[in-house]
This record gives sequence, C-alpha cells and structure tokens, in this order.
Amino acid sequence: MKVSLVLPVFNEEEALEGDLRTAIDTLKATDWEWEIIVVDDCSRDRTAEIAASFPEVTLVRHPYNMGGGRARTTGIKKAQGEIMVISDGDGTYPLQDIPRLVEELDSCEMVVGARQKEEGTLKVLRVPAKFFIRKLAEFVSGAKIPDLNSGMRAIRKETALRYLHMLPSGHSWVSTITLAFLNNGHPVKYVPIDYYPRKGKSTFHPIRDTSSYIMTIFRTVTWFSPLKIFLPLGLLLLLTGLGKMIVDIVRFSWHIAPSTVILLLGGLQILVLGLIADMIAKRSGI
Repeated sequence: MKVSLVLPVFNEEEALEGDLRTAIDTLKATDWEWEIIVVDDCSRDRTAEIAASFPEVTLVRHPYNMGGGRARTTGIKKAQGEIMVISDGDGTYPLQDIPRLVEELDSCEMVVGARQKEEGTLKVLRVPAKFFIRKLAEFVSGAKIPDLNSGMRAIRKETALRYLHMLPSGHSWVSTITLAFLNNGHPVKYVPIDYYPRKGKSTFHPIRDTSSYIMTIFRTVTWFSPLKIFLPLGLLLLLTGLGKMIVDIVRFSWHIAPSTVILLLGGLQILVLGLIADMIAKRSGI
C-alpha cells in the first residue's frame, strides 16, 4: 500500500515546517510506502522555499493563485498512491493522526477527520454559518454529517478521480466531495480529531465563502439527487396553487385568477423538470 499525503498551501511559512516534520515522523513510523506532495498555490512568502528544503517532499507550484480546491485536485492528480490523505498546511490539523484515518478506510471509501471544536478565525460568524450549512447538507443528503468541511481526510484515489472534474477551486472543495460521496452511495466514516488555532492569516471570507458553501450543497445534490430539490419546491407551488384555487372558487364564483394558474403550472413544470433531471442523473452513472 502506498499513501500519498497532499498539502495545499498558500502563504503558510509560519506553520508548514512544523506540519512537515510531524507528517514525516508519523509516516516513517509506519510500514507503508509513502510520499508527501506540497502544492504551493503561488505563495508570496517562504512557503515554497520551506517545502523544497525537505528531501522527502515533492513540491508542485501553481503559476498563479488558483484556489485551495484546485491545489487539492492538482495534488491528487500528481500523487502515485492508491490512498490519498489530504490536509491543510496551516498547523490546524493533527497530522500525527494520519494512521488512524488510513486504517479506517478498510470499511469505507472516505474517512473524514471530524473536528471537535471550532478554532478558526471569526468564530462568531463561522460557527452559526457552518451549523446552518451542515444541517442543510444533512437534510438534502439524508445522512448525519458531524463535519462537512473538514480539511483533513483519507480517500481512495480510484473513487476520488471520478469526481475531480466537478469539484470547485475554492474552500467548498471539501464540502463538495463529501456530498458527492454521500449522494452517490460511497460509505463515509467520521473519526474525531483535535483542531488547533491557525498559524498565519486565514483566506476564509465569511460572506463570499458561506454563500459558496450553500450553492455547493444545492449544486451537488441537484447533480446526484435532483428530486430532493425539485420535489419539495414543486409540491410547495402545487399545494399553494390548489389552496389559492379553492379560495378563488369560494370568493369569486369559479373565477380562477391568473396568479393561481401560474402557481399550478409552475409547480407542475418543476416536478417534470425534476423527473427529467433524476433520469439523467441515474443514466449518467457518475
């Protein structure tokens, strides 16, 4: 078995050296064949220099800033192992727990390191936003999700390659691949891990990235299980239209208002679109 550790980094000179030393010591203590790939997303500090100073590390550099999600995709494509361990190089994740995640892959396709507490910046904004997004993801996916967007996880490369073309380039990469696995029947397991305060400056934007997470949930579920979006919306419009039609009949002696017709036809069209989208999703076999 070969394990590939992929670390996407952008201006992480404060944390990267410590993370790499922890990762190397941890992997050396195993009996696996392993490699470490650091994908530098065009950092402007000493990040690339630090990564290049470790002979155990393969450094890949983006020509310009392409986003953390794209850096993860680049690392997976470059990696040679059949098992991918993905983490951030900002000092927040316990890289000494890599063996725990890999060992749990015996019974699933992806193991997510579920953080036990929030230590990111702007906690007042991040905690309620992530709670709402996680509950929304649980509703549309039908699965319990302890941590939707953890940056540390172990994945079987063969399965991950099927979804790389649909993964975004930003922070929502991890959320998208989680939902893709859940909605396409790939077993996902969650292992509790510690989470440390970040070293350096976060690139998370509370408004832009939160809206991106929400759009990611709807986009991914529409891709794999479109009826979970179209069915409730279509039924809501139909029921509203039926209720309004009854009111119109009682109040206006069988005169149906144009708005009622629009509600009924709109609900019917959304249901038909949902059925067509569902058939396309099932036939595509992604």
